[in-house]
This record gives sequence, C-alpha cells and structure tokens, in this order.
Amino acid sequence: MENQCSQIMMFRKQLKNRLSPMRYEHSLSVSFTCMSLAMRYGYDMNKAELAGLMHDCGKRFSDEVILKKCLKHGILDTESENQVLTVLHAKYGAWLAENKYQIRDEEILSAIACHTTGKPDMTTLDKILYIADYIEPRRYKAENLPEMRAMAYVDLDQTMYAILDSTLEYLTKKGGSIDPMTREAHIYFKQRLESKGELNGSV
Repeated sequence: MENQCSQIMMFRKQLKNRLSPMRYEHSLSVSFTCMSLAMRYGYDMNKAELAGLMHDCGKRFSDEVILKKCLKHGILDTESENQVLTVLHAKYGAWLAENKYQIRDEEILSAIACHTTGKPDMTTLDKILYIADYIEPRRYKAENLPEMRAMAYVDLDQTMYAILDSTLEYLTKKGGSIDPMTREAHIYFKQRLESKGELNGSV
C-alpha cells in the first residue's frame, strides 16, 4: 500500500508539471470518481485510481501534434482514426503510460486507450474510467449529468449505453465527426441490454 501511494504521488507531481492546471484538476477528480465507482462495484481501487489519474496524460499537446506523434510511433490502427482528432489523446495516452511512465498493467492501458470512444465488450475498469470521465464533479455542461451520476451507481452497462446514446445524439446534431468505435460500442451495449431485457425506454 505504501508503494502504491508513493507511485501515485510521483505520478501526480509529474502530471502537475506537464498538464494545464484545469486538466490536472480534472485528472485528480476522475481518479477519485474512479475509486468511488470501484468501491461500489468491488473493483481494485488502486488500479482504478491509477487509471483515472493517468487517463489524460497524453493531452498536453494540440490535436494536430498528437496526431503526428501517433503516426510517428505507429499507434493508429485504421485510417478512420485520423479523422476524429479529438479522441486520439486516449491512444497516445495509453502509449505514454506504457512507454514513458512504465505502467504495464494491461487493464489500465486498455481503459486509458478507450476512455474517449468506448468499445464493445469493455472490462469493468474500461467502463469505470469511461463513466468517471463523464460524470466527475467538475463536469457541468451535459444536461443529463444528474441522471448519469445517479445511474452510475446502479448499473454500469445502463450508464454506458445512456452516455453513448446522448453523445451520439449530441455529435449528430452538432455535425461533428464520430469515431466508428463509438458507434460500435453503442450498438454493443444496446444489444447487450436488449438481450437481458433491460433496455429502458427513457435512454
């Protein structure tokens, strides 16, 4: 436990020097929210805290610079990933977490990599981080935040679908680019809830 605390404090110090003040505060808030959700769902709090703290470690550069770094390091898998620049910091962050910060835990790296888009068949940590990033206390813009914050402590799959659904609706209305993985995740969670007879008409 002492080693874990020392590691967290070391990463906090490094991130504080590299991220903007608001991005750093967001990272702390997400890490605490991850721990809270981990307590609710019986997940490892230390892993949840670390994933939350490091999830935006790649977001210290502009989207264009992040794209160049992703191309340089061979991080991108498909051409479509080049089209939605706002989500690339997640994959770059996972690369940084592994190669710069020496984080080897595959669950943590996976959660960081998909925290902007989601994906089919997400692990518990994947879902915890994705949701925590959306509902953390410093968030205030999304109209459905009160509902999502309450739902997050009831059912992770319901919350994933609800957030993905509202995100797609927002991006469609805005005319923004949508990463294909977000659509795949939305379809996956819709089918998952339908198969269990748990798809609420309200989401």
